[in-house]
Amino acid sequence: MTAPTLPTTPPLRKQQAIDPARYEGRSACVIGSGFGGMALAIRLQSAGIATTVVEARDKPGGRAYFWEKDGFTFDAGPTVVTDPDCLRELWDLTGHDMAEDVELMPVMPFYRLNWPDGTNFDYSNDEASLNAEIAKLNPEDIAGYQRFLEYSEGVYREGYLKLGTVPFLDFKSMLKAAPALVKKQAWRSVYSMVSSFVKSEKLREALSFHTLLVGGNPMTTSAIYALIHKLEKDGGVWWTRGGTNRLIAGMVRHFERLGGTMRLGDPVVQVHTFGSRASEVETASGWRERFDAVASNADIVHSYRNLLSGTKRGHDYAQSLSKKRFSPSLFVVHFGLEGTWPGIPHHMILFGPRYKGLLDDIYDLGVLPQDFSIYLHHPTVTDPGMAPKGKSTFYALVPVAHMGKLAVDWDEIGPVLEKRILDEIGRRLIPDIHDRIVTKFHYAPKDFAHDLHAHLGSAFSLEPVLWQSAYLRGHNRDDAIENFYLVGAGTHPGAGIPGVVGSAKATAGLMLEDLAVKTSA
Repeated sequence: MTAPTLPTTPPLRKQQAIDPARYEGRSACVIGSGFGGMALAIRLQSAGIATTVVEARDKPGGRAYFWEKDGFTFDAGPTVVTDPDCLRELWDLTGHDMAEDVELMPVMPFYRLNWPDGTNFDYSNDEASLNAEIAKLNPEDIAGYQRFLEYSEGVYREGYLKLGTVPFLDFKSMLKAAPALVKKQAWRSVYSMVSSFVKSEKLREALSFHTLLVGGNPMTTSAIYALIHKLEKDGGVWWTRGGTNRLIAGMVRHFERLGGTMRLGDPVVQVHTFGSRASEVETASGWRERFDAVASNADIVHSYRNLLSGTKRGHDYAQSLSKKRFSPSLFVVHFGLEGTWPGIPHHMILFGPRYKGLLDDIYDLGVLPQDFSIYLHHPTVTDPGMAPKGKSTFYALVPVAHMGKLAVDWDEIGPVLEKRILDEIGRRLIPDIHDRIVTKFHYAPKDFAHDLHAHLGSAFSLEPVLWQSAYLRGHNRDDAIENFYLVGAGTHPGAGIPGVVGSAKATAGLMLEDLAVKTSA
């Protein structure tokens, strides 16, 4: 077996030169400081637009929040960094280097997948190693995997490179993209497409679970999302030293270096309008400021139902959005342990005894299953500084139905589910886990709803199904309020760090076009 290949990234994409004089005197407000909001703010500020980011919580990051407890650092949200080149672009806009502010560390293997019968599958972009792993499951599937990889490369070109940063503002734009997507059988699910290439059920799960990382059901999410495999193969899987929160901190540092303004701990309560334009942003503290353009990185339903509550557009579109399908929520157990665990890789998926049945429970039936699949995050194996010396930081995440489907008392159920999850990790990996726990706490759907104003406690906004994609998601520029924009998981292209950073590029393009100072010839 050859030595593993460290992840590499392609050359930086070329940037179009921007003349700051075109935006002299222009101002913009970005509501929310998640990855999408910060990426948009950096793009606007880089162009010379005076940009203010207003964040409700005491720290930037949105879902990429973090806690420090008993010497442990716990990231709240995203832990998998793919396509770092889309992030490097944000520094390259002004001739800076992301390495000034952020240290990325390669993760290998990308994930270890584990099944109840004890089977392990180490997933990476090293071809020899991956073929050996596939051969352990079914040698005949090596050829099928190569065909799947070719398919993944095709949908990556069509769905990510060509369309991932392009706004869909009318139905014609979606129709224009349709032939290529039809050719790639976009109506089929990721699981269905994977199954057409490989026979091993375990390998089908290994090649289709990725949609869960962006809130999608592998059984119903468009096969276009098979592009994630190509994205990881080319760009690798990375970790930010100090946690994903340090990536957000680096973005904030760069934004402020360019002259941008951060306003933390002051929730926006109203986006005021005058006629068909957003005019002012008002916060809970009473701060009120006029801007030429306003963009929301907040939850899409909250943006319309609450922030635009004084408008007919806000009321009507919130009603329309409430009828759509929203992705599940999550239940996350954060815990710090005595001891170190070099045998447990950075990312693990502990599959349960069921796959489709479990997904049905979460996405359709809205019940709390007796079994579950667990994403186990173990950052200290890569970055020991995430915990005190001789100790380890973990989080265990399980998808659960959102609060519109699953009506339970999370104050009552939370401790029970927390123990069941820790018991399962103990049974499969760390037998004396309860004796080793130094600190622990959990984060439930009600916390997503309370802390992030997430509609129904959804962790990923609108479910990524074909009939809620591109033009059929929230538009990057509102149809009625001409200088109100969206960025983040609720708009095109969707959730995940590359997705929301891509949405920022699409939205920034519209805002730069709209805000340019018109000059006579």
